[in-house]
Amino acid sequence: MTRRLLVSHLSLVLMALLALELPLGYVYARGELNRFSAAVDRDSVILAELAEEIIDARKTDMLPALAADYAVRSGGRVVIVDAKGTVLADSGAAAGLGRNLAQEPDIAAALRDRSDTGTRRDAATGAEQFYATMPAWSGTAVRGAVRLSHPTGVLRGHIHEVWLALAIGGACILAATALTALALTRWITRPLHALERAAAQFADGHFTQPPVTDDGPPELRRLAATFTRTATRLHHLLHTQKSFASEASHQLKTPLTALRLRLENFEPYLDPRAHDSLDEAIGEVERLSRMIHGLLALARLENSATTPELVELDAVIADRAATWAPFAAEQQVCIAVVGHPVGPVTAISGALEQIIDNLLANALRVAPPGTLLTLARLRTEGGIELHVIDQGPGMTATERERAFDRFWRAPGTHSDGSGLGLPIVRGLARAGGGDVTLHEAPGGGVDAVVRLQPVATARGRFHTPRPRTVPRFPPSPVRPPEAAVNIAEARVPGGSDVWM
Repeated sequence: MTRRLLVSHLSLVLMALLALELPLGYVYARGELNRFSAAVDRDSVILAELAEEIIDARKTDMLPALAADYAVRSGGRVVIVDAKGTVLADSGAAAGLGRNLAQEPDIAAALRDRSDTGTRRDAATGAEQFYATMPAWSGTAVRGAVRLSHPTGVLRGHIHEVWLALAIGGACILAATALTALALTRWITRPLHALERAAAQFADGHFTQPPVTDDGPPELRRLAATFTRTATRLHHLLHTQKSFASEASHQLKTPLTALRLRLENFEPYLDPRAHDSLDEAIGEVERLSRMIHGLLALARLENSATTPELVELDAVIADRAATWAPFAAEQQVCIAVVGHPVGPVTAISGALEQIIDNLLANALRVAPPGTLLTLARLRTEGGIELHVIDQGPGMTATERERAFDRFWRAPGTHSDGSGLGLPIVRGLARAGGGDVTLHEAPGGGVDAVVRLQPVATARGRFHTPRPRTVPRFPPSPVRPPEAAVNIAEARVPGGSDVWM
């Protein structure tokens, strides 16, 4: 921005200088040329009158002295001819006396009583000269002609000096303008840079260096003060929300657990006909617990600053496939890992395990007995893709589009889902620079595609999962093993309700 402001200031000043100095220099040059030509014309007329009197008095021996005297005083060259064009005096070449110049255009015109002015090249020196040729006449009789010529080099040199002075003056003005504009733009942009740094800090989750409010134009000072107040308030609100999520996670767990225990304690004292209603009530309590955990996990994920790190995707896939294989075998479903090793990717700590566990749990819920559940990995031009493919009933295009909406569940699914599994999966993937989409699998079923960012080198801190570790899922028709993974200090629920 400093460069653009500086260029704009200099451009405006340069255009103003050009608009002023070019006409000034042109008018001065034209004025000097006009004054020079007028002076030469005047002198040539005077010399022609003097020459006419001397020729008429038959005292032509006085003409060389007249020409030499004028040449000494003015620096010009004087050539005087008689009525036939014979040179009577030449201040520039005494040896040229007696030559006939009647054939030269300006002399011929003057002998016909017509004056002539213009520029020409000197035959001896090659320098440009301005000449004025006047007839020396008395009444109607032309006694001769006078040619007065002056070199234009001195005049043009003076004009060039004036142009140079104008250019130097313009350059000095531009330099002074540049210094002034640089100081002004820095004064303007300093608070803007401070605002930019403060906004970047706030975007990263901390606000330790607020912008100064006593530097720059008054408008920017007020903007900095307003930004500081807004950022401070937002930071306080986010901190309050984060604290609420942390406290609510513990405060809600105890009454829900107590409620479930009390409901289970009612079983021996209830009529057998009420056992079904009791089971439904316990199921609703479990679903409420999963929903609360999911909401808290989403809040944590969205409001916490996460830093992606290097994760060995191949090791994570192998570990999760080995962990889920026994539970898939209970449903007569086989888990297969295909594709060549793809190396490390970037993801937040524990996210890949959570993503794969959610997708596997939901795939097992819909996978019919005797089918195959595939974990496919491949490297593409856009990055690395992980496919979780089932052979279940599949989803329509509309259902696949709405599957990532919070609390949405496909019609006809079980009532124990909360509709938060896939939103959590997408949030975890995007936190590491990736994404998740659903596609129709070949031959039916759903192909969940997790796109991840590859790592070009093997340098950095790698996260390799410990064997047999999965998140603690709430009870569901597919019961994974018991373990714990913290995502931003919140328990993230499993995916038993992701696709349903």
